[in-house]
Amino acid sequence: MSEHTTDPATEAFVAHRNLLFTVAYEMLGSAADAEDVLQETWLRWIKVDAAQVRDERAYLVRITTRQSLNRLRTMKRRKEAYVGPWLPEPLLTTPDVAENVELAESVSMAMMLVLERLSPTERAVFVLHEVFDVAYDEIAEAVGKSPAAVRQIAHRARRHVDARRPRTVVSPSQTRAAVEAFQHALETRDPQGLLDVLAPHVVLVSDGGGIKQAALRPVIGADKVARFYLGGSSKTEGTITCDATEVNGNPALLVRLDGELEGVLAIRVEDTCITGLYFVRNPQKLTHLQSETPLTLR
Repeated sequence: MSEHTTDPATEAFVAHRNLLFTVAYEMLGSAADAEDVLQETWLRWIKVDAAQVRDERAYLVRITTRQSLNRLRTMKRRKEAYVGPWLPEPLLTTPDVAENVELAESVSMAMMLVLERLSPTERAVFVLHEVFDVAYDEIAEAVGKSPAAVRQIAHRARRHVDARRPRTVVSPSQTRAAVEAFQHALETRDPQGLLDVLAPHVVLVSDGGGIKQAALRPVIGADKVARFYLGGSSKTEGTITCDATEVNGNPALLVRLDGELEGVLAIRVEDTCITGLYFVRNPQKLTHLQSETPLTLR
């Protein structure tokens, strides 16, 4: 037998690994926890009698969902003790994620925060049906509910998400222009430049995790957000630079102080203005910015 030969169970898991990671990440908002869920999924998968499995993808997604639900309940206790606002762990994503509008929206910081407001079961049902197009019967098996109950949960979750999701479609050129203007204003510490690109009702959420300095509550309004950044930079010794990139399939800036990574700033653009800023400074959440993470819906 060739040394490169792998068993069918391993081949199936590897073939669907990116999908399983995406499912777990969208349910948890944490890459580290998603990786742990995949390890737990693998340990259960290799004990399954393959002859009894009709659909490997569906079976693996079911295991991943159950493990993610277990992990969500554990994470709830961690988040309750978290210092300041909690933001999802940002992922440096491949260009194809941004090109897939549905995927990019589903993993955006804005959407992930909306999903945080759902109960664990609501989140699982919404993610599986609305994002991954899993049938209600399959979801019912994964979450331990009847198909009828799953339909009701899906309706409730969809109504909640629809009331809060961004509705304006912005062209790539408009988004790029807004991000470039914001980047220039930050680097040059230009107050008027910031006010020109920030929407009046812009919201800034910053996550330092009690390790790095961050606002303990969301900062709302263009004037307050501009003061937050300019006030912070005026107290900072050194040179602040920003590198444009894509995080979670959406525009972002890697913020550096004298060349050292200080945090990642994810940006939401609507109507040619910036309406959302998500600044992750907690160093424990910046480990997935060294290389691209492949995500997929299929």
